[in-house]
This record gives sequence, structure tokens and C-alpha cells, in this order.
Amino acid sequence: MLEQRGVSREELKHSALVAVGILLALGLLAAWSVLVPGISAWENIVVAVIGSLRLTGPVAAAFAAWVAVRKRRAAPAPLPGTWQVLRAPLAILVVVVGAFGATVTMLAMKAVLTEQAGHLAPTGLAVGAAGLALYAVIGWIAGWALPWTVTPFVAGVGSYGLFTSLAGRSGWAGKLAPATSEPYDPFEGLSRAAFANQTLWLLGVTAALLLTWAAVVTRRALALATALLAVLAAGTGMARVLSEPRAVAATEPMIYSCQEWPITVCVHPGISSGLTELGATFTTIAARLTGTPAAFSRVEQRPRDDDRASASGAVAIHVDDLAPGYATRAAAEFVEHLATPCGDARAGGYRAIVTAWLRGEPLPSGPLPGHQAAASWFSALTESQRRDWLRMFYTDFATCHLKGSHFGGGLTAPGSGVFGPGGATPGPAARPLQRGENGVAAPTPSGMSATRYPAQSPVPGSPYPTMPGPPPPSTGR
Repeated sequence: MLEQRGVSREELKHSALVAVGILLALGLLAAWSVLVPGISAWENIVVAVIGSLRLTGPVAAAFAAWVAVRKRRAAPAPLPGTWQVLRAPLAILVVVVGAFGATVTMLAMKAVLTEQAGHLAPTGLAVGAAGLALYAVIGWIAGWALPWTVTPFVAGVGSYGLFTSLAGRSGWAGKLAPATSEPYDPFEGLSRAAFANQTLWLLGVTAALLLTWAAVVTRRALALATALLAVLAAGTGMARVLSEPRAVAATEPMIYSCQEWPITVCVHPGISSGLTELGATFTTIAARLTGTPAAFSRVEQRPRDDDRASASGAVAIHVDDLAPGYATRAAAEFVEHLATPCGDARAGGYRAIVTAWLRGEPLPSGPLPGHQAAASWFSALTESQRRDWLRMFYTDFATCHLKGSHFGGGLTAPGSGVFGPGGATPGPAARPLQRGENGVAAPTPSGMSATRYPAQSPVPGSPYPTMPGPPPPSTGR
């Protein structure tokens, strides 16, 4: 009968191979786009393969609808028994789930070549397979009910729109969709029990739809009774899914991966490959902040919703991924929170000079002449002299009270004649002087000792190096 209606077994086999190839290619492409760059964790792979359903699911639905349309046109009357009508859709499920398994296998082969943190959750993979089966069954029923030429296209586009809209919601509908929250947060645990409940729901509703279709087309009571059992399983899974929070806490305590020298930098074990670059970046910042109220010797990666206070000498940073520039982004975010945002452009320009130096970026010239003069004066200082300047004026920097006088115009040392514009008048309150790097006398900041840094400090040498005198004063502030 199939050959008489123009649907041969060879054609269907060829179509199945094409579908497997398309599903595999799209699955790898979609999973790769969902993978968080640089995170070596099995949970990242699980989230990626489930996220790949956003593209592979509609293709599976369109393929199943195409086969259903051809089968419906070639179907004999009356229809055979339940098992005979279920053979075709079950074969489609084998094809699409097999393509999903091939995608998982290829990603796993790549993963085993590198050290992966966490654990592979089989129930998470089951969610992906069950979700893809649901897409295919919906496409099959649509193709059988509407045996039109455009039905496969409508089934693919419609399923994409339906599940994409459901996955983006935060309510109960979002929990029932075959999807997970993206992007993957390494600090947010993936519950195997939650995946098991979601798998039960997806398999139950898939079986209920397929068996109900079989009962309708064959008019067999046994198929309907079996469909009712599947509805019961789906209801149980749905109740369990809705009773659990979408985001769950990690079931096991996390052990940081740390780099101990020259400062301690600790990150999630899945991001341990970024320790070297993060350590180099934040060691520089730690050196520049030594001797200020913001000094630190330990850096810890934290989730963004973690508002716990850090221990003394420790700071929290946020690293979402290891895409190029991750250390620079983390440093910029950390430095930006050191000082209060300024309410006007004048103060903000002076603040930007210091924050740019702390981030290791070129100093901005600013929109005002005073900013340009301050950037020029600050750029003329050596690295150690800038650190000394920040120790003296850190409070003004942190509270956005920097002015033009901080950048050369107000550093007067009575009797030294080198910090104030045009010299300074000697007086009894002169501070003790020490010889600068260029042979210029400069004051030791009051209340500060000229001793060396502690042995564990990332900054060698004297903690209070000297600064030269300022250039001629400018008219802008």
C-alpha cells in the first residue's frame, strides 16, 4: 500500500537519516551556543543539551508531522490494531532520541578530555530526551489530524513559538516546559530529584497524548485505559514539579579552587582555568590599594545574589564566564564599586582618572581643562608615587570629593617648596622629608610610618614612596 501511494520504505529511511543528521548538527550548534564559555562543569553540559531543544525540538516536530502526513494519506481503511498504528510514531521517537543521544555523546567525549567539576546528572539528560519526544509526538498528532502540505512547517514554527514563550516565563508554565534557566550559574545547584520529577511529567504527558491518539484512531478501549494511566503519571510529575522551587540550592558544599600566591584568589572549581589571569589582574589592584581602607589579600568569586559580608582582607568578585576579557570585566566591576558615583561631571572626571588607573586602562583626559591637567600630572607620577597619592586621598576618592587641588595644586609641604604652586612658605609644622626617586625631597604623609610593607604584601619596598612637585597650576579645577 505504501509503495502504491508513493511512500516507499527506502524514502522513509533516507528521510530518517537526513533528520538524524540535521538534529545532530543543530543539537551541537545550539548546545554550543548555550554552553557558558570556559566553565568546565558537567552541569554546564547538562544545561546546554537541554537548551539545545529550543532548535532541535521544532525540527523533530516538523519531521514527525511530515511522516504523519504521508502516513495518513497512505493509511488503509479500516486502521489496524493499536500496536500497528504505534509502530510509526515510536520509530520516529527512536530516531529523534537517538540523535539527542549522539549529541550528548559528542559533547561528553569533548568533556572527558578536560577535567570537569561537578557530576553528570543522568536525570538531566532524561529531561532532554523526554522533551524532544514530546515535541515529536505533538508534531505527529498535528500531521495526522491535518494532512496538509504546510502542516510540517506550521508544526515546527508553532512548537518553537509555544515552548519558547513557556520557557521564558517564571510561573508554573515555565516550570513545566522542557527547559532550564539560562545562562548556567555554577553556584546554582541542579537537583537530580527535580530533573526526575520533570522527566516523569514529560514522559507522562507524551505517553498520554500518543495513547489517546491511538485510542481515537483505532477505537480500542485498551489504548484509552493505558492513556488514563499515563495521565495519572503526568499529573504526579506535574504536582511534584510545581511544588519545588525552580532554582534549588546545591546539594553538596562547594570547595573553592584557589591560587595562593602572591595573593589568594579562589573561584568555583569549574572556572579554575581562569585563576592565572584573575590572579595577575587582582594582584595589581591589590598592590595599588595596599595601605588604604580597601586593601585586600584574598579574592573570592561569589554569586551575584550573595550579599554576605566578606571577611577582613577579603573581597568578593563576580565572574559569569571565561569569555575573552573576563578578568578585565571582573576588575572593572570591582573597581567601580570602590567609590561612590559622582553626581556631577566635574567630580566624575577626577574620579575616572583614578578608577582608570586602578583598572589598568589609559587615563581619560576628561571634558574639562582641569581634568586634562590632572590626568597629565597623574600620568607623570611613577607607579609607587600613585600608590602613595591614593593612600593620602583615598577617602576623598571613595566619597567623590576629588578636586583639581588634589592633583598637584594642594600638596604643600611647608619648607619643601616643591608641592605647592610656586613653592611653599616654611613653617613649624613641617613634615619629615625623605629623598624621592629623582632626588626631589618629598614629605612622608602625616601619621604614616616610612617602614616597609609586611612580608606577605604583594608590593615590595617602602609603602610610602615620594611624589614630585606638580606642573604649573592650571585655571580649571
